[in-house]
Amino acid sequence: MTIKIVRLGSDREEGEGLRIGAVRRPPRGMRKEDYSSKNIYDVWFPNLSPSEPLLKEARVASDERSWKAFKRRFLAELKRSDASKDLDLLAALSHQTNMSIGCYCEDESRCHRSILRELFVKRGADVR
Repeated sequence: MTIKIVRLGSDREEGEGLRIGAVRRPPRGMRKEDYSSKNIYDVWFPNLSPSEPLLKEARVASDERSWKAFKRRFLAELKRSDASKDLDLLAALSHQTNMSIGCYCEDESRCHRSILRELFVKRGADVR
C-alpha cells in the first residue's frame, strides 16, 4: 500500500487508489460531478495546501532563494495548523490502502507537493 504523489489531471495508474486534491481551490469551469472522471480528484483536501497569500508567493518563486523562502513559510504553516495531524493520518493510512495526493502544478520540484512528499517520508509513509 502506498501514497503516490501526482499531478492532478494526469492519467491514473492502476491501483492508484483514492485521488486527493491538496489544492487551495477547485478547478474552474468544471462541474463537481466531473472532477473524478476527468482525473482531477475524488476528494478535495485543501488542509494540505498553502494559504492564499503563500500561494501567490509560490507563483513568483522563480529562483532557488525565493523557493527556499516559500518552503520555509509553508512548513511553518503546516506546523501551526492541524495539517500535522492530517499528515500523520495519511502516512498511517498509506500502510493500509493505496491513495494519491496531488496538485495542478506541472513541475513537482517547484510545487508544494514535493514538500508533502518529504514530509510523508519523514513520517514513515509508504511513498511511491
